[in-house]
Amino acid sequence: MKIPGIILCIFVLLGVLCAEQKTDLSAVEGITASQIVDRMTKSNRKRNQELHSYTGQRQYHLLYTGFAGKREADLVVEVKYEAPSRKDFRVISESGSHWMINRVLKRLLETEKEAADEKNQERTALIEENYAFSLLGQEDVGGRPSYVLQVEPRTANRLLYRGKVWIDAADYALSKIEGEPAKYPSFWITKTIVHHSYRKVGDFWLPARNESKTDVRLGGHAMLSIEYGDYKVVAQTTSPSNSLHEQSEPRL
Repeated sequence: MKIPGIILCIFVLLGVLCAEQKTDLSAVEGITASQIVDRMTKSNRKRNQELHSYTGQRQYHLLYTGFAGKREADLVVEVKYEAPSRKDFRVISESGSHWMINRVLKRLLETEKEAADEKNQERTALIEENYAFSLLGQEDVGGRPSYVLQVEPRTANRLLYRGKVWIDAADYALSKIEGEPAKYPSFWITKTIVHHSYRKVGDFWLPARNESKTDVRLGGHAMLSIEYGDYKVVAQTTSPSNSLHEQSEPRL
């Protein structure tokens, strides 16, 4: 499984520290972490082959409070993806701090576009060549049973991460991520907690919501939220009937 571009960009730009959470996990029998990863990799490859393109809309909100006062920024973006690795963004609207928009939010878009390159995706793939996996248990995510795996990077690469991933037990698709980078990219970041979730659109799993909170070394806190919606997905056929549409969701 390849790390979604937006997650990779947040790791690189902000640094990530896993949230400490107490969860009641169910025991799992009859399957190993290696088997789950193998099935996830095969299912992901199949979905990648079947996906032709998609469009969607994102709403970014960034709030900073600290010694410099309070600053906010908002960005609404249209994303277009074409297999196997092309991703384009169009800014629909922006408001708030121009510095935060240009130096943080738009930089996230630029870095995500670069991360979509196939070679970069291979280097950050969620596979056993890059990670060690251990099975922690099972719990429901959005009413669907999911395997919970601990992931540890095999090298101290800032593009890799450690933490936990949730794999849908029916589709063997990534449904949630919580993690921290194998190597922190910035001295100025002391702690960042990131939660990223996915939802199923037709036969495909796409980002649903991202939340992150960052502590800055000299004082202050930054909170970033990203809402994903308005998906239109096209499978690898020329038939219009294979287009999958999702209605606009209420904006939070």
